[in-house]
Amino acid sequence: MRHLSALALASVVHLLTLAFAAVGAWAVLREPGSLVSWLVGVPALAIGWGLRPRLGRLPADAEVLDRSIAPELYAAAARVADRVGVPWPEKIAVRDLATRTCYERVGLRRRPVLVVGLPLWLALPPALRVALLATAYARLPTGGERMVGEALTTLETWRDALLEAAKPLRARQDAHTAITASSLGAVGQPGTTYEVAGLLGRLLGRVFGGPVLLARYALARLDGADEPRARARQRALALRAAPERELDRLEELAADGGYLAPMQSAALRGLSAAAIRQDALARSGSCDSAELLDAAGSELIDRELKACYSRAIGGFGLIS
Repeated sequence: MRHLSALALASVVHLLTLAFAAVGAWAVLREPGSLVSWLVGVPALAIGWGLRPRLGRLPADAEVLDRSIAPELYAAAARVADRVGVPWPEKIAVRDLATRTCYERVGLRRRPVLVVGLPLWLALPPALRVALLATAYARLPTGGERMVGEALTTLETWRDALLEAAKPLRARQDAHTAITASSLGAVGQPGTTYEVAGLLGRLLGRVFGGPVLLARYALARLDGADEPRARARQRALALRAAPERELDRLEELAADGGYLAPMQSAALRGLSAAAIRQDALARSGSCDSAELLDAAGSELIDRELKACYSRAIGGFGLIS
């Protein structure tokens, strides 16, 4: 019931965004020669555009690997994707300083893309690499989960526009007041543009901000109540490709972050990527292979990523 309520509220939010765009287009197209039509239509279209659901994009620091450069990595990712039951990633990218690995759909064509965080990937044995890929695939949201998430983003945009936009104007007004008060003849000066804009901003924020905050609170509560069901779904998907023991080990390792400090220290000492990996595997006490990725395949992937590793370890000290 809560899941349906969250979907219903999210649908209202998205319909409101669509309504702004529709009203703006109608106002402009109905009478293109009228100044009033443009004064009404253009702001409405701008609001609809600003509140539109985002299509997703690759992080700015992600480097896309060509399939010819990393064929074994693409093959391993495809095998795990088949087992989990998601489409193969069309592109695989790596990030030098991000520890999280994620699988998303990006762009207008909603292409599936896998983004691998190199620091954690470098430290994992083959079995945990499979668990990492399975976990990333399992976190891909369903259509309903994406709808709710985008609606929350839209409401946050509304909140920032209504309640946060007046703060810079208020700061300018306070500064202007202080300057005016310290000047000669300051008494009785008329209001300024900053004061009027600040007053209008606060008025709009109070009128529309309350319903926006209430809707955001309600949707966040409904989404939070549905989180255990989503986590159970993700766990069930990940278990298709990796046993529970490996998933638990990966979760503990990623949450603890204890693998990172020794790698940073080794990078500062000038050790190679191969030496850093061997040290990380020795500390973990495991070099377990998996059905979907054996030791030989894992080593081949490391050779494919050698240049990426060499570049990434130079910045490991920046990871916090």
